[in-house]
Amino acid sequence: MVAAQFGGGRVACVHGLREDVVRGEHLTMAPGKKGPKQERKARSAMSEVVTREYTVNLHRRLHGVGFKKRAPQAIKAIRKFAEEQMGTKDVRVHIRLNEFLWSKGVKNVPYRVRVRLSRRHNDDESSADRLYTLVTHVPVTTFKKLTTVNVDNEE
Repeated sequence: MVAAQFGGGRVACVHGLREDVVRGEHLTMAPGKKGPKQERKARSAMSEVVTREYTVNLHRRLHGVGFKKRAPQAIKAIRKFAEEQMGTKDVRVHIRLNEFLWSKGVKNVPYRVRVRLSRRHNDDESSADRLYTLVTHVPVTTFKKLTTVNVDNEE
């Protein structure tokens, strides 16, 4: 660190460090305002039924995975993606999506896949989860210019 000593003990730094940082003093944040917290009953976004379409990049999620584990790992990656996006532990993969992922064999998994994630009410009364996510395949010709879109529930 290059510094020049001026009269009065002040230090000016060439590298743009502040004077108090050069002396070793650390700054802390000011305490927040202590006021009455506003209570509001907002409906949780995770409790509503919703359907969205996503493009999942499997190529980056399967990098470094052994050949004989690529297709099973792709399904696990899609399950994890759906769990993170929809906030449900119960994720069900549709048969057509499974067939698409395995269509080129165990090691040649498609680089990308377009999926529709729909969060639904669980009809099973014995289940601990109120909602589950169904992951279905959306066939597309190209992935260019595709973004995440909300789909109207027609069911």
